[in-house]
Amino acid sequence: MPDTHRLSPSTPIRIDEVSSRGKDFHDDRDEAEKEFYSLRNELIEWQRKLYAEGKQKLLVVLQAMDAGGKDGTIRHAFKGVNPQGVRVTSFKKPSELELAHDFLWRIHKAVPAKGMIGVFNRSHYEDVLVVRVHNIVPKSVWQPRYEVINQFEKHLVDSGTTILKFFLHISKKEQRERMQDRLDQPDKHWKFDVDDLNKRAQWDDYQLAFQDMLNNCTTEHAPWYLIPADQKWYRNLAIMRTMVDTLKEMNPQYPTSEDLSGITIND
Repeated sequence: MPDTHRLSPSTPIRIDEVSSRGKDFHDDRDEAEKEFYSLRNELIEWQRKLYAEGKQKLLVVLQAMDAGGKDGTIRHAFKGVNPQGVRVTSFKKPSELELAHDFLWRIHKAVPAKGMIGVFNRSHYEDVLVVRVHNIVPKSVWQPRYEVINQFEKHLVDSGTTILKFFLHISKKEQRERMQDRLDQPDKHWKFDVDDLNKRAQWDDYQLAFQDMLNNCTTEHAPWYLIPADQKWYRNLAIMRTMVDTLKEMNPQYPTSEDLSGITIND
């Protein structure tokens, strides 16, 4: 069920106590993939309605360790969806122009407009993760950002945006296997960044930073979903279930039009 992995503001979590194995939640890959494809067809139809209606907005936020599956999630989940109605934004190292503004400046420009699904590959949460682990700014700077982020997301929700935030939870062993796969296959070398090894060496620091992110920024209006992501097939299903369930609740509809029965098109 979509709420299986939804976190609660009143229940703090410890990441190391939560399984990253999708097999602990679903024991039949074939059935899971069959359900996923069926749900993706539903997503395609709901997205058409959302775009045609042009009133509501959906923001999907993806965060994970390197090789956690953000790109794969986007590629699988939105295959076949009308690209006019989906905008994917990848947030990398800030430019000089972006650094000259507050940390939410580049984020706010990318939030979805009415009728759109916006997907963030990384997000505003980088400014309480990377900057913390690598000591780019002091704690006195990044610590208050949790509440700033909560207020920012509340503003988006109050302005008609539904927010889904997914943390893709993988084990250190699974990350190693995925990184090794990138090294072993020449057509995947472009995915490998030597700097990823430096981040891997700080695994425990990143896990603590992610844990604090989840506990400080899970709110009633924008909760986090902690998705077991060692098995890609389960990751895809869990996220798809949540997106489809959310769109059903949003219930966008094709706009009603005036009576067109009397109109003819001349030769």
